[in-house]
Amino acid sequence: MDTPEERIAIPVPGRDDVSGVYARPEGADATIVVAHGAGAGMDHPFMVGFTRGMNGEDVATLRFNFPYLEAGRRSPDRAPVAIAAWQAALGSASARASSNESVWASGKSFGGRMASMAVAEGMPAAGLVFLGYPFHPPGKPERVRDEHLYRIAVPMLFIQGTSDPFATTSVVGPALKKLGDRATYHPVEGGGHSFEVRGARRDPRATAEALAPVVAAFIRSRQAG
Repeated sequence: MDTPEERIAIPVPGRDDVSGVYARPEGADATIVVAHGAGAGMDHPFMVGFTRGMNGEDVATLRFNFPYLEAGRRSPDRAPVAIAAWQAALGSASARASSNESVWASGKSFGGRMASMAVAEGMPAAGLVFLGYPFHPPGKPERVRDEHLYRIAVPMLFIQGTSDPFATTSVVGPALKKLGDRATYHPVEGGGHSFEVRGARRDPRATAEALAPVVAAFIRSRQAG
């Protein structure tokens, strides 16, 4: 049985509200907040598939839009605006969680990167789940976006396609080594930036839903620890 979804408005200080979709399965013992990538919003099939997959794993979810997409713009928000939206979304999810429940931050590409910047600035997430972290722009592995990651103390799960042009092995390997025990790496063999595999036809919803058991197991292993 599908978990009912509730569309909500999330107040962002100094900005218009942004939209969110909250779902809480019966017996949920954790919540994960999920932000979209730069080119698509919270109702993209990938986002829907992932959050509903997490609901199937008995994890509550809140997916939300960044202000630029809410306003119908194409250019992503600057970091301070995106971080403010992240803080508001995490606060909204935390207010709906039980008192002993962990609340995690996750995101596809840009959304995950902004989550990590928010946590590096003190946002109180239990941990981070990256659905394709953009370590560098395509074709520019020298421009590594990792400086703030080393200031993060909470657990981090990096789910990365091995053919992702935003995450070449020569960059990802040293970064993960430097992060040490804080980072867990889950490769998707042959996967691109959205985990698509060349020659294999799969709906983005199903692709994302298949990641949910990996994420749920990671969250529960850290809660147990």
